[in-house]
Amino acid sequence: MATSYIITFIGDDRPGLVEQLSSVIESNSGNWHESRLSQLGGKFAGLILVSLPTASGADLEAKLKALSLSGLSVRVTPTSDDFFTNGAKAITLTVLGPDRLGIVREISRALAEREINVVEMDSKVCSAAMSNELLFEARIDAQIPESTNMDDLHDTLDEIANSMTLDIDLE
Repeated sequence: MATSYIITFIGDDRPGLVEQLSSVIESNSGNWHESRLSQLGGKFAGLILVSLPTASGADLEAKLKALSLSGLSVRVTPTSDDFFTNGAKAITLTVLGPDRLGIVREISRALAEREINVVEMDSKVCSAAMSNELLFEARIDAQIPESTNMDDLHDTLDEIANSMTLDIDLE
């Protein structure tokens, strides 16, 4: 029988880090399914979904934690097999505007108040082409309950967009 785990890690960015992780996973008969890996602020961080024989879980965790000697912080968490969406549908929000405090908090609060589950979020701050002003960009994929009042959600997002000078598109 196989068990799935999510491996989270962070460490100083350096060549060979992904190979080091993948070697430990493979040595425990693990299969690498999905990952989100990124360099942020001089660190390399990620999430990896793996499956492996149930009996190999403790050994995988011990070997990955031994990588801490090389400056890598690792956590291994078993996944649950009972995830379901309760009739939720997928939406995507795109956000663009001047960078300022509170953008993520305001949008995530509006979503949480409506039981909207953020599934994935990518964001960055970059310079505007003409003015060199810092711009905040985000893409938020979420699952929204069918019972959500879409007019109310649009109104709330429009209020946030107007008060923070943002473009927020809901697809």
